[in-house]
Amino acid sequence: MRILVTGGAGFIGSNYVRYLLDSRDDVDIVTLDALTYAGSRSNLDGILNHPNHEFIEGDICDRELVADLLEDTDAVVNFAAESHVDRSIEGSEPFVSTNVQGTQTLLDAAVDADLDRFLQISTDEVYGQILDGTFSEADPLEPRNPYAATKAGADLLAKSYETTHGLPVVITRTCNNFGPRQHSEKLIPKFITNAAAGKDLPVYGDGSNVREWIYVEDNCRALDLVLQEGDPGEVYNIGSGIERTNLEVTRAILEFVGGSEDQITFVEDRAGHDQRYALDTEKIERLGWEPEWSFEEGLKRTMDYYL
Repeated sequence: MRILVTGGAGFIGSNYVRYLLDSRDDVDIVTLDALTYAGSRSNLDGILNHPNHEFIEGDICDRELVADLLEDTDAVVNFAAESHVDRSIEGSEPFVSTNVQGTQTLLDAAVDADLDRFLQISTDEVYGQILDGTFSEADPLEPRNPYAATKAGADLLAKSYETTHGLPVVITRTCNNFGPRQHSEKLIPKFITNAAAGKDLPVYGDGSNVREWIYVEDNCRALDLVLQEGDPGEVYNIGSGIERTNLEVTRAILEFVGGSEDQITFVEDRAGHDQRYALDTEKIERLGWEPEWSFEEGLKRTMDYYL
């Protein structure tokens, strides 16, 4: 099976490529990445020259390149995205370009190539916030920031290609990932390095915002299962059931590194900051998946990587 992994030099994408190469001997992988600020060749150290792996620097908005790559490809796994909420608030244009127009370029090429499977990687943020309970795949999309809105747009566009063109699209929506190779601007890696260096840890608002956290390896297992066994046209939530407030995450990191709570600095809250996300995962559990990593085990592994 030949798989094109877009955004494969980013955080989740590079972990997914490594997971496939470690766990399956029936795949050839082409990693396509534009190597913007969040993607790096170093994330692929040790596998760049793997006999079942080829790396190509390029943009998913490049129609000619994408069409060429899909000529002899069986499946696309689309991680490529601008993904930082703060950056999307400052300027949404690159988010629309990559997340929506780039996805459209991939979808058009996939239709022309008569692809066997198109896996669109999305996020729990497309649902908006939920104060109680969990989101199911049937809930409406109510994104509350430009990043989430562009991901919701890409989801709907991908779903429309399944309905209109018969393209075998499957969509996954995952909670907050953490683990090795995540960009330093994200909460956990930023706070790990700041805490270890004795620097301040800037917490938005009062730190009460709740996120559901999944160790990236658990997510990779779920994505591969959906790629192989998910039903075309379906959406699968991927979550751990592990909920932590931002302040609880901050304190856990400080405890791991032996830092002081005096390092916690409360700063002005993010515009439109969603209070809580949580996912119902019954659907993917019926495929036989469940998370294996606890938050504490995953955090320890993540700390070891960054420190």
